[in-house]
Amino acid sequence: MIPIPTGVRVWLATGHTDMRCGFPSLALRVQEVLKRDAMGGGLFCFRGKRGDLLKVIWHDGQGACLFTKRLERGRFIWPSVAGESVTISPAQLSYLLSGIDWRNPQETQRPTRVG
Repeated sequence: MIPIPTGVRVWLATGHTDMRCGFPSLALRVQEVLKRDAMGGGLFCFRGKRGDLLKVIWHDGQGACLFTKRLERGRFIWPSVAGESVTISPAQLSYLLSGIDWRNPQETQRPTRVG
């Protein structure tokens, strides 16, 4: 996994996106639909129609980056509001990329004794 810089803003582009798009098309969508600067250092996440494919774009100051992840089982949890953006924390992004419900992660019970 690529480490997420501290203090970075993360946006989810709600609705579904054509996953044939590369960085230029997704960056244009960020600028025109989400009204954000795609080269400003934030992370922008897009989900495909089936829900098992996620693309993340960001500009790290040196160049454009595109990260793609496909889940073998399950779907990425995604907001249902279409045409807007939702801001999440880097920790919630880590949950999202792991296939965990980032809206309400459940802490697992720790054992009190060994054996």
